[in-house]
Amino acid sequence: MSAAPKLRDDSPFALSDLRLFREFAYVGGRWTGAASGERFAVTNPADAGLVGHVASLSAEEARQAVDAADAAFPAWAGLLPQERAAVLRRWFELIVAHAEDLARIMTLEQGKPISESRGEIGYAASFVEFYSEEAKRPNIESVTSHLPDAEVEVWMEPVGVAALVTPWNFPCAMITRKAAAALAAGCTVVIHPSHETPFSALALAELADRAGFPAGVFNVVTGMAPKLVGAWMDDVRVRAVSFTGSTEIGRMLGAQAAKTVKRVVMELGGHAPFMLFADADMELAIAEGMKAKFATSGQDCLGANRFLVERPVYDEFCRRFAERAAALSVGEGMTDPDIGPLMNEKAVAKQEEHVADAMAKGAKLLCGGKRHKAGKLFFEPTVLMDVPADALIMHEETFGPVAAIAAFDSEDEALARANASEYGLIAYLHTQDPRRIYRASRALQYGMVAVNRTKITGAPIPFGGMKQSGLGREGARLGMAAFMDVKYVCRDWA
Repeated sequence: MSAAPKLRDDSPFALSDLRLFREFAYVGGRWTGAASGERFAVTNPADAGLVGHVASLSAEEARQAVDAADAAFPAWAGLLPQERAAVLRRWFELIVAHAEDLARIMTLEQGKPISESRGEIGYAASFVEFYSEEAKRPNIESVTSHLPDAEVEVWMEPVGVAALVTPWNFPCAMITRKAAAALAAGCTVVIHPSHETPFSALALAELADRAGFPAGVFNVVTGMAPKLVGAWMDDVRVRAVSFTGSTEIGRMLGAQAAKTVKRVVMELGGHAPFMLFADADMELAIAEGMKAKFATSGQDCLGANRFLVERPVYDEFCRRFAERAAALSVGEGMTDPDIGPLMNEKAVAKQEEHVADAMAKGAKLLCGGKRHKAGKLFFEPTVLMDVPADALIMHEETFGPVAAIAAFDSEDEALARANASEYGLIAYLHTQDPRRIYRASRALQYGMVAVNRTKITGAPIPFGGMKQSGLGREGARLGMAAFMDVKYVCRDWA
């Protein structure tokens, strides 16, 4: 079973190291298929071509992965922090060394432009590097005693087995951001990647194996989420669950986690406002707005969904933004276009629904608005202006290359409209008034605020949202603390 299959014969995505392309789950340090022989197909969203077949494990096999992780936990948690750090460092170095192959696998199964895939691999590696360093600082804390003849300490200890459930839009970075933090803390992990993009996760497992993680410490369980993740949610040995995905699924997992009182970290949906005031640098705002809307073909929880523009510069922004959007290239990922395919038919249908609804309610179409000739899962970069507040796109996450623009007349109006959402992941703010920057940053009900820029994420920062955009934070020291319990020890020296 451990033999690495070749990519499809007609694939232009030949790898330098074919052993990175794995079609089996990775459990207990071994590559394994389903006992039933069941597999599922993975296709390239650009052309529906078959990428490969992957083992579809059962709920019982998901529990066996927990068996392996639970058995490995005491020894892994008992290692010196610097020993865990050394294994993580080797994993980081292997990811960097195989970055091009990892990027090609990602583009093949996910569809994103190859330059974006390369960028994601670098981003994914940065979390492993960061937590390889943080692993050395588990933060045993001394506290001044409040009792006579007593010594008190506060210890941070790993919670145990952590279940990590990751999405298809960032199939490498969402694994490393979670796994590196959990592993650095001393936890063992069972990972369920999206069934639409499992090959990226399995390539990371191959490199984890080469890095020297002991058997059972790092496990990737492939198959259909309901039965696999459901088995983990019912298992008392799984002490923490970290999920990235829709708010709807997050609510379900939260309810399931409550039954066994699991530690829960969730990065859920977003509905980011992009606020542009008349005093902003227009050229910068347009350039950053393009990044905020169209990166990952719009399939990003950080993607700007609602553009709110102050009326004096409204017409100019709409015109220039639409011109830039209309000029974006669309095509298959390995040709490195600006916009690649969407992940599935449901995603494309949602773009169509949101465009049709907005126009029926009075919005004006400036460019795009329909499927692209490149293929059935491609959608034209689309810009709508005069989008009314009751349009679906103003309330639902579009998750695609459709930008909705509306005007505002005052700062209070802009902030009220920006906050009128159940989501609170990120907000984008463009203004040159330092007092407004302070006021708005305080008033915005979002976990992250990007001021006059788009790129703000990275390993050292606490990533996460407010309201129904999630619980907890990933990245930074907070990301590692999410997988640790606090133990208070009070010793009597009398």
